[in-house]
Amino acid sequence: MTAEHPRQDSTSPSELAGVVERNIEALLRRRRAEQEGRTRDQQLAEAISRCTGSMRFVYIHLVVFGLWILANSGLTPIPPFDPSFVILAMVASVEAIFLSTFVLITQNRMSALADKRADLDLQISLLAEHEITRVITMLAEVSERLGIQVKQDPELAELAQDVVPERVLDSLEASEASARTREEPDR
Repeated sequence: MTAEHPRQDSTSPSELAGVVERNIEALLRRRRAEQEGRTRDQQLAEAISRCTGSMRFVYIHLVVFGLWILANSGLTPIPPFDPSFVILAMVASVEAIFLSTFVLITQNRMSALADKRADLDLQISLLAEHEITRVITMLAEVSERLGIQVKQDPELAELAQDVVPERVLDSLEASEASARTREEPDR
């Protein structure tokens, strides 16, 4: 390692590690609070979704349905109780209705959490953009006061302007609408 970049001992806390550790702790506290804030219905739906989304659930179904089909196919000494498999189809259909409902409940909750996290990401990105804009502006002022000639970059003036989220969203929507009209066949 060079003298400019001394190697840090992994046991000595650095300033960055402290910030990262605080952020991790804050995120974990928030996640625990979100978990504790779930209703009993949400907890039940998530537990069922976790259970049904496992290979154990698949294996149980393979065994149960396999035995059901085997018992009702007439190949065993067990007398068939569902020779046309109508009951099996009904059981599987009712189960599918309930399982899909539980999965949708869980997905809705997860989607709401993802939306919250996306909003947080956007806010942090906007804050970082604002801070970078301020740093560029301050650096340009320092360079000017010190008489340092900075190579004129046409993007520099643009980067020194604050980003207005509404304009960015409007531009994205206009671009998407334009792309959709170009992709649609003539009618």
